Amino acid sequence: MSTRWQYDGRGATPANLLTGFRLIAAPIMIYLAMTGEHTAFLWLLSLSFASDAADGFVARLSGGPTPFGAKFDTIADAVAYTAIGVSVLLLWPELVRQEFALVVVLVASLVLPAAVGFWKYGQLTSYHTLLIKLAVGAVAIGLMLLLCDVAAWPFRVATVLAALSAIEAVGITLLLREPQSDIRGIFAAWRICRPS
Repeated sequence: MSTRWQYDGRGATPANLLTGFRLIAAPIMIYLAMTGEHTAFLWLLSLSFASDAADGFVARLSGGPTPFGAKFDTIADAVAYTAIGVSVLLLWPELVRQEFALVVVLVASLVLPAAVGFWKYGQLTSYHTLLIKLAVGAVAIGLMLLLCDVAAWPFRVATVLAALSAIEAVGITLLLREPQSDIRGIFAAWRICRPS
């Protein structure tokens, strides 16, 4: 199923509203970072992560995911992750310097699959593989623990998962002839491409 931008006619579904929350929260996070509001930023960050975790589940409960919803989620994620990166750099510059190598790996794991998707399809990909979901959840937990000065190792493990999910996403893009959404993993993509 191709995922070129097509409106599915379902409007403001509960899942799309949760996804839209991340778009609204992104500039507010940057504002909070610019004004040095660490605690308020962490609360909004946790809500943003929660909306990311919930929107897919809510979509499945309310009629199933759609190509539009998958693309909307991908755009919201890109905007939210950019805002989070900028905000963390503003609020915790010393921590960013301390974990710089991991930050570079994490940024690359977000940028590389997007760049390869644009190169091949002219758009962002929306695979939502099991590994991507695991990596996103691990990064969310790891980043919160890191920023709250609880522990650094969960963020480090999460960065490895993010790198592996990026490699898988690039592999899927190279395999598929046209963009598709909600693929379980690279083996599922391989089965799609395999001659019948």
